[in-house]
Amino acid sequence: MQTTYSEKEIPDLSEEKCSVIYALEIIGGKWKLPIIWKLSKKKTMRYNELKRELEGITNIMLTRSLQYLEEHQLVIRRELEHIPPHVEYSLTDRARQLIPALEVIKDWGRQEMKRSQEQSGELSSVPAKR
Repeated sequence: MQTTYSEKEIPDLSEEKCSVIYALEIIGGKWKLPIIWKLSKKKTMRYNELKRELEGITNIMLTRSLQYLEEHQLVIRRELEHIPPHVEYSLTDRARQLIPALEVIKDWGRQEMKRSQEQSGELSSVPAKR
């Protein structure tokens, strides 16, 4: 459940700062959250499927990010011995705990995008000063 605070009601997070920073060290960076987000939408994904979903990511960055998330028990890597062999990735229950927070971030981002578009529209409808 999302809580919005007024300026006077903002809780003192100084005690929690270390845990927030620690969490961001694990899931922060350009690609880790998008990987978690994409994996949250499907039960499993193959490497190339995930790469296609993440526009702009390089093979090395995807591989390193998946390895890092696996080391932190957020992603499961499963090798399937089919012909040809392939690998599937899925989220652990620990990673799925992040999804409600990501939903809140998604909603906030959508609101900000709308606000930005509205401001751009207002600016373009104002006659230019000469």
